[in-house]
Amino acid sequence: MRACLVVLLALFFSTTLPAAEPTSAETASGLKEALTRGAEVAVSQLGRPDGFLGDKRVRIPLPDSIRKAEKMMRTLGAGKYADELIETMNRAAEAAVVEARPILVNAVKNMSFDDARGILTGGDDAATSYFRRSTSGDIAKKFLPIVRQATAKVQLADKYNQYAGKAAKLGLLDEKDADLDQYVTQKAMDGLFLMVAEQERAIRKDPVATGSALLKKVFGFGG
Repeated sequence: MRACLVVLLALFFSTTLPAAEPTSAETASGLKEALTRGAEVAVSQLGRPDGFLGDKRVRIPLPDSIRKAEKMMRTLGAGKYADELIETMNRAAEAAVVEARPILVNAVKNMSFDDARGILTGGDDAATSYFRRSTSGDIAKKFLPIVRQATAKVQLADKYNQYAGKAAKLGLLDEKDADLDQYVTQKAMDGLFLMVAEQERAIRKDPVATGSALLKKVFGFGG
């Protein structure tokens, strides 16, 4: 199996055999280092102040059920409620995302040969797909209590009800039940995996930029 992994890397990253072919041990270590590095960078970027709120790619918007009323509400001077909701949701995501690091690292440690083969022969987001498939359940369980705690601390439910109530009175929105904590949890996970995918593409494209000699040797194999 280990020999096959080396062959897969050679076919995936090169059409010519380089002079310094990585060993099977280097290949396995390089793949795991790349996945761990990408996951840790993604978590670090999102788990800091404005990690979600300040990045348009992952910034959590109002739920679809009330977003359509947002423009009119702002026009009518009720924009502060929307702003408070958006900031609170994104701050909750920033607080929760740091819990993903050990789960992602553990997924790398437990990666099977078939998983590795799929990552090496898959597309630019093959590793991200592996992470999403193998960690989503555990990450959601970790995120949800933290999101709930963060939203409860600032009375997010009350703010939502106040905002939605005003919209409903104006005929802009039908009142309905909504689990905002679940919504924030899912959006936080979506943002995390988006950033993991970005890191994966960067490492595949330019392993030298990581500053790791091992990643340069393994992922630059034949480059």
